Amino acid sequence: MGPPGVGKGTQAKRINHELEIAHISTGDLLRTEIRAKTDVGIIAKKFIDKGKLVPDEFLLDIVRDRLKKTDCDNGYILDGFPRTLDQAIGFEIIMNESDQVLDKVISLSADEDELVDRLVKRGLESGRSDDNSAVIRKRQKIYWEKTEPLLDFYNKKGLLKNIDGLGEIEEITDRILITIK
Repeated sequence: MGPPGVGKGTQAKRINHELEIAHISTGDLLRTEIRAKTDVGIIAKKFIDKGKLVPDEFLLDIVRDRLKKTDCDNGYILDGFPRTLDQAIGFEIIMNESDQVLDKVISLSADEDELVDRLVKRGLESGRSDDNSAVIRKRQKIYWEKTEPLLDFYNKKGLLKNIDGLGEIEEITDRILITIK
């Protein structure tokens, strides 16, 4: 977990490689749906381009389907999901249906202005339509309004681990690995 630009995707890929578990990014799943111009993709693009979160029911369905793939049999790391309390509750239902248990929740944190700079640069490099300053600030505001209650939710369950998301990529990965091993 963490606000847009904190490095969730980068770290999830590194942890995926290090632990040899599946990396599940709802952002990547949605971008795949958008490129394929599926019904979900067309609807999702409208929300994403406005800096809004895709409705929970779409994400929960996509995640449920993704977790059924065999590469998840030995574990997985979720990247940017869940983002709302309703998604977390829905995810618990999905896990219960398949007799799974959530081990840890990592929350990466960093300075807001640093994150805006990172994302604007990423947008210029990648051409992502949702990486411009206005949309980024809106996404950050939505993150803190919608996602921050998850910190309390997972903290009360004893699952939340806070990690400083600033520094060299390798240092951040090491901080995460120490926390989850």
